Amino acid sequence: MQTIPAAEKASRDDRASRMLANLRMSGDVCLMYVDGAWVPSSSGDVRTLLNPANGAIIATVAEGTAGDVERAVRGAHHAFYDGPWGETGAAERARLLFALADKIEQHATELSELDTLNNGKPLRETQYDVADAAACFRYYAGLATKPLGQTFDVPGPSQSMVVREPIGVCGQIIPWNYPLLMAAWKLAPGLAAGNACILKPAELTPLTALRLATLIEEVGFPKGVVNVVLGVGPVVGHALAEHHMVDKIAFTGGTRTGRSIMHAATGNLKKISLELGGKSPNIVFADANFETAVDYALFGIFANAGQVCSAGSRLLVEESLHDRFVARLVERAQKIKVGDGFDPSTEMGPIISRAHQEKIEDYIATGQDEGATKACGGGRLPGELGRQGNFIMPTIFTDTHPDMRIVKEEIFGPVLVVQKFNDETSAVTTANDTVYGLAGAVFTSDIAKAHRVIRKLRAGITWVNTYHPTYNEAPWGGYKQSGIGRELGTYGYEAYTEVKQINVNLAVEPSGWFADR
Repeated sequence: MQTIPAAEKASRDDRASRMLANLRMSGDVCLMYVDGAWVPSSSGDVRTLLNPANGAIIATVAEGTAGDVERAVRGAHHAFYDGPWGETGAAERARLLFALADKIEQHATELSELDTLNNGKPLRETQYDVADAAACFRYYAGLATKPLGQTFDVPGPSQSMVVREPIGVCGQIIPWNYPLLMAAWKLAPGLAAGNACILKPAELTPLTALRLATLIEEVGFPKGVVNVVLGVGPVVGHALAEHHMVDKIAFTGGTRTGRSIMHAATGNLKKISLELGGKSPNIVFADANFETAVDYALFGIFANAGQVCSAGSRLLVEESLHDRFVARLVERAQKIKVGDGFDPSTEMGPIISRAHQEKIEDYIATGQDEGATKACGGGRLPGELGRQGNFIMPTIFTDTHPDMRIVKEEIFGPVLVVQKFNDETSAVTTANDTVYGLAGAVFTSDIAKAHRVIRKLRAGITWVNTYHPTYNEAPWGGYKQSGIGRELGTYGYEAYTEVKQINVNLAVEPSGWFADR
């Protein structure tokens, strides 16, 4: 079954065969990694992947089923509860993760090109993502052997302590906007803590996850410890979230899907981690460094074509600065080079799919219908590349009001909405006027004001005079409907552990509580 419309009409991408050379295939179909084996879908179904930059066919991959999830879950369950992995010490887990980080670095060029081919983002972005993925595995390799327990001085001849243990079998569902990096964010802490993992990459961008699985196999992780099952969310993702032998589900993606996963996870009350959507405010005060604020306002929304959960999609500008700031912003936005990610001059790549491109275009039309002023962009890339690929030019809306859909809803594309504020109080009120609470930033030369405003933002990830830097050492996650729990840092490690209290009697004799008559 071909699941991408019009695939028969698309041409072949000439670069694809070289980039797919190290994937495991049966004929021309990329296989999944399930319980230590490379397998096709149990149904025989396949999915055709298209290059978002030119619409050309790049690969055919297995399309997984609930039956494939069942096999992966049982393999992971056996590896953790009956196989060697449950008894594997922290030092050995760290060794494997360090080796995997080394492998990623050795194959960095290949992995970055594969992500650009499959996702479309410019090579300069995927090169950074690959380096960050290797650093993530290396960070958690180091953390695996560090103290993560407590002891207590308690009354009596007793010793009381707390230890952290792996949860068990973990289902991990990742999005398409950072294919390799999101796999690292999920697998690295899960494996460092000693869990067995089942990774479901986004159906549109599975290629680097599959290549990562070959590297995982090469470094010697035991059979069943890591599984990569392809397929759509309503089938494979739902089966993972619902399965009673899955002890934890971790998901990054849209808020609506996050609610579905929460519901499915209630069957066995499995642990959940959800990193969901955002409509994040970027606040620029009149005393900010002007060019720095303009530069980061652009980077905050147009990096990765705005397909970032933490994107600074709402720009709040102090009224006295608004007109000058917007004029400069529009001038700079119109100069952004949009194109194929393999072109070294490209600064912003395509939208992931034609369907998502059309969704973003619907939002742009809605913004105009609601009365917002389109200051720039809003259309497709002109020329042949624009006809073949899924490109949208950087778009900025002014004259917005809080009730507009483009202000309230996550567009997940290169669309910026500008709002005015008069003072510090109104800036905070406007910034927090959202159901989301993932990220936010403040630009000002007044450090005291920066601290006051940041403390009042109801968001989990915040910046002062910058936007978007992410660190493996720091927690990532949001308030309100932007999710539950945190990834990265020690918080991300702890999210893959259970806390056990152990009490030891040091005087082994009867308690005497009940008389022995």
